[in-house]
Amino acid sequence: MFLSLTLFSLNRKKMNLKSERRGIHVDQSELLCKKGCGYYGNPAWQGFCSKCWREEYHKARQKQIQEDWELAERLQREEEEAYASSQSTQGAQSLTFSKFEEKKTNEKTRKVTTVKKFFTASSRTGAKKEIQEAKAPSPSINRQASVETDRVSKEFIEFLKTYQKPGQDIYKQCKLFLDTMNHKRNLSIEEQSECAQDFYQSVAEKLQTRWKVPPEKVEKAMDQIEKYIMTRQYKYVFCPETTDDEKKDLAVQKRIRALHWVTPQMLCVPVNEEIPEVSDMVVKAITDIIEMDSKRVPRDKLACITKCSKHIFNAIKVTKNEPASADDFLPTLIYIVLKGNPPRLQSNIQYITRFCNPSRLMTGEDGYYFTNLCCAVAFIEKLDAQSLNLSQEDFDRFMTGQTSPKKQESDSFSPDVCLGVKQMYKNLDLLSQLNERQERIVNEAKKLEKDLIDWTDGITKEVQDIVEKYPLEIKPKSQALAAIDSENVENDKLPPPLQPQVYAG
Repeated sequence: MFLSLTLFSLNRKKMNLKSERRGIHVDQSELLCKKGCGYYGNPAWQGFCSKCWREEYHKARQKQIQEDWELAERLQREEEEAYASSQSTQGAQSLTFSKFEEKKTNEKTRKVTTVKKFFTASSRTGAKKEIQEAKAPSPSINRQASVETDRVSKEFIEFLKTYQKPGQDIYKQCKLFLDTMNHKRNLSIEEQSECAQDFYQSVAEKLQTRWKVPPEKVEKAMDQIEKYIMTRQYKYVFCPETTDDEKKDLAVQKRIRALHWVTPQMLCVPVNEEIPEVSDMVVKAITDIIEMDSKRVPRDKLACITKCSKHIFNAIKVTKNEPASADDFLPTLIYIVLKGNPPRLQSNIQYITRFCNPSRLMTGEDGYYFTNLCCAVAFIEKLDAQSLNLSQEDFDRFMTGQTSPKKQESDSFSPDVCLGVKQMYKNLDLLSQLNERQERIVNEAKKLEKDLIDWTDGITKEVQDIVEKYPLEIKPKSQALAAIDSENVENDKLPPPLQPQVYAG
């Protein structure tokens, strides 16, 4: 009996922990590719890794091309059958009309053949065609290079000198790729991303197979290649006007601003910012995630995410006096993103997804931290009352700004907390009280206005009822009354009026 009660209490604790972390907890298996290849997935790739996503994308595209080709063939057969039936019914026609019909048939056949060629052609032509296109002069290549582009180009050339003959081939391949990309500005950003991913894969294979470069040098070379290429391509492929990246940035920024009231306790964040060392790490983490927008190379943006994540792990470790777990890391990362509100967050995530070396996103700590950041942003976009263990009524009031969660009282602060923090919470409490007072005044003023309107309407109605019940009748003006003695003709004979007499006593 005692054993069963113990098991029941343990299960209950587990259920409470799950309910406490629902909406925030993410199992580590959910971060991996849906296909089970062992690499990290990505929400931008629908849960697949870069490699599996490209395979699925190519399959879907080939299927679409095949369906379009079959549709073109079917349309051609229908036109030929319709033409044959019309030809049999019009056998006796003049020679001129027959030539006209023959010309019309040739024109239809040419159109159908053109449609077939259009659907069977791939979006990327062969290497020979790319070389021919690259030979055309590109005015954008001759533009005045910026200081940073100049510096990166010199560093890249110096780096390739250590590779001797393979370095020259790598530089030629990079120049050819940049020329090709300048001719493909009219392509969609997804197609440009696919070209970049193909180039990364092609160069990595050549480094390993043709030039026999050791694996550790291959990774360094790919980092330098990515830095050189993306520094030049940054302003063309980061948040392009043909996408809705900017719209997503504004939506996420607005969402984070609306969630300014979320506290660490609501997210179960195991970080105590009252500890000065932990507070400094939180500030550094926020600085790193904000600094990501200032970088131009995908690898540098990933480095900012990695530094931010390491500061988070250190803050949790100092708070708990034990190593942090994945269940502690994700809520804290969400809190850091809410507190920092990084600029152009979605654009940076999309840029890294499209143009970063895929091996970095699929494996290693950079890929792990980046996948967690994507999960954190997705959680913020879908955050609801249940995720924060709040009632829907409280959640709606917090989101609309009608009220805010109760702030920490100044008396409960530890003696080590600075006066500025205490004053800040006092001011927040005062603002909250003033806001409630203003709402009460506004409600009372509206009520008074309504009472005055009702009183005025009531008085007006009563006056109208009295006027209707007792109407006012205005009689004509009567003649003025004459004096009492006006008709007495003997007024002159009357004695004078009596005068008072004074007698001495």
